Amino acid sequence: MRKRGKRYLASAKDLPKAPIALAEAVKTIKSLSPVKFDQSIDCVVLLGIDPKQSDQLVRGSVSLPHGIGKSKKVVAFCEDSDIDAAKQAGAVEAGCDELVTKITGGWMDFDVAIASPKVMGKVGRLGKVLGPQGKMPSPKNGTVTQDVITAVREFAAGKVEFKNDSGGNIHAVVGRHSFEEDKLIDNIRAFVSLIKKMKPAAAKGTYIRKIALSATMSPGVQVDISEF
Repeated sequence: MRKRGKRYLASAKDLPKAPIALAEAVKTIKSLSPVKFDQSIDCVVLLGIDPKQSDQLVRGSVSLPHGIGKSKKVVAFCEDSDIDAAKQAGAVEAGCDELVTKITGGWMDFDVAIASPKVMGKVGRLGKVLGPQGKMPSPKNGTVTQDVITAVREFAAGKVEFKNDSGGNIHAVVGRHSFEEDKLIDNIRAFVSLIKKMKPAAAKGTYIRKIALSATMSPGVQVDISEF
């Protein structure tokens, strides 16, 4: 079992055990003992899906109203004519053959890979390298797209990717501890609203079962799902 620090245990002792209103949950998370860095605020949504069924998987991406306070390193697999525009939009590397070779050689200093459908035949060779790290471009989360330039710009600015885990949970960063409470609330509502719209047709019963917020170094607080 993971050993928790004194700060974590002290914070957990005083937290409400039952779900609370979103505004109160955000205020509670921001009021916990501060640390020396600007913590990420995470939102976890437990879904009433069967993760073993391919027609019940939930995966996508979202640009939150106020961003997440952190930029990402993005690469773009694209045709030569789009290389300059992709770099101007924020890509740290762009191209196709040379970029594939570079990554095959072990270079992985990026967070997100965007690809044009026209070059996916070549990018597909990187599946065994990028797949295990969650960096393989996919139409399902918006990283394979005709509009490579816009995608690069959005993901470089912090567009959030998400997918359910084996327990039916979806985790996403929704901001930073330094964000104003109203901005965190806006981001959380936007994220949960999108998840609701993505309910698989095959999912039965209660779809959103639980929502919790936490900071990087803090315990979680449950949010009243009736607000959504």
